[in-house]
Amino acid sequence: MGIFTGLFKSRDKPKNYYHSPSYAYWFGRSKSGAEVNPFTAMQQSAVYACIKVLAESVAQLPLHLYERTEHGKEPAVQHPLYKVLHDQPNPEMTSYTFREVLMTHLLIYGNAYAQIIRNGRGEVLGLYPLAANRVRVEREDSGELVYLYRRYDDANPNFREQGEIRLYDFDVLHIPGMGFDGLVGYSPIALARNAIGLALDCDQYGSSFFANGAAPSGVLKHPGVLKDPQKVRDAWEKAYGGAGNSHKTAVLEEGMDYQPISMTPQDSQFLETRKFQIEEIARLYRVPLHMIGDLDHATFSNIEQQSLEFVQFTLMPWLTRWEQEIQRSLLLSQEERRYFAKFNVDGMLRGDYNSRMQGYATARQNGWMSANDIREREDENRIPAEEGGDLYLVNGSFTKLKDAGAFAKNGGESK
Repeated sequence: MGIFTGLFKSRDKPKNYYHSPSYAYWFGRSKSGAEVNPFTAMQQSAVYACIKVLAESVAQLPLHLYERTEHGKEPAVQHPLYKVLHDQPNPEMTSYTFREVLMTHLLIYGNAYAQIIRNGRGEVLGLYPLAANRVRVEREDSGELVYLYRRYDDANPNFREQGEIRLYDFDVLHIPGMGFDGLVGYSPIALARNAIGLALDCDQYGSSFFANGAAPSGVLKHPGVLKDPQKVRDAWEKAYGGAGNSHKTAVLEEGMDYQPISMTPQDSQFLETRKFQIEEIARLYRVPLHMIGDLDHATFSNIEQQSLEFVQFTLMPWLTRWEQEIQRSLLLSQEERRYFAKFNVDGMLRGDYNSRMQGYATARQNGWMSANDIREREDENRIPAEEGGDLYLVNGSFTKLKDAGAFAKNGGESK
């Protein structure tokens, strides 16, 4: 039993492990020596592009609160939570901005937190983002989760005091990423800091290369013994170093000779390394390369399929996390069976115009879509019901399979 107790000890008291020295994948220096943290990582273009694509994709999707009915579902526009999710979570930001901020926190730190503002009945009136790097999750002796938020500025207007503030599970919307205990997610950047660090080193190497006039380094040879070699080197770099001094005519004295080192970026596979690191980072976030500007492997025939796969296999897991945490944290227990939140991804899954029209024609002819069903999917106005907009039509030549031979059985005479 001692072994199993040790295995599940993390669930007894969750921690934000990238703040803990016992966690092997914290922010810090990579194996290559580059300092990797949220700020340096975002300066790498592939990391920034992946986070931007995912955050904006989640932010732009319509988010509705629905009410279950006898015939399916309908938007619960009268519920106080509908406006909070769909339009404006607080007076300072739109729903787009709120979701973009939280999704960025989720992709960088592995967790997204928001303070819940409720009325006396427990209904949600507003949501305010909490900086993910200032939140620590612990469990009290009673077993209840508590969120310790460190406040040292005026970012959140709902707090007046400074320092560490205690918030309970009822007051926090927490969307965790992938983790080991199911309660706290781990930062993708911290987990992949070696891959990101290598990309940062490639950027630094390229910058240094062009700062040196896009020329390889070299060796200054002197026939005698130099008393102050540092002074000679500094004078050479001042006169001929940097892109602005490239192609200047060098003047050598005292029998000195300059011998360049003949290794080029192509020889050291510098460009190939940079391109591979872009693929590594895209793999980390599961983003198709063409969506972050790498079109080397893109063709006319595969981009549409990759875009659909992006929605199905990249976006949908994130959207499911959002929907289920909204259900758990923002709806009262007596409302959970009646209401639910849902992102609308139909617009991102639509094919080209001809494919859509052919699909609508098939659905219309087979009676499972009306004209208004089609027009709503195309964001067009409805046709009035008295003009037949809600009619479901079917091909009149269809008949039941069991009646297919009835005409022949009756001697060719219809009943």
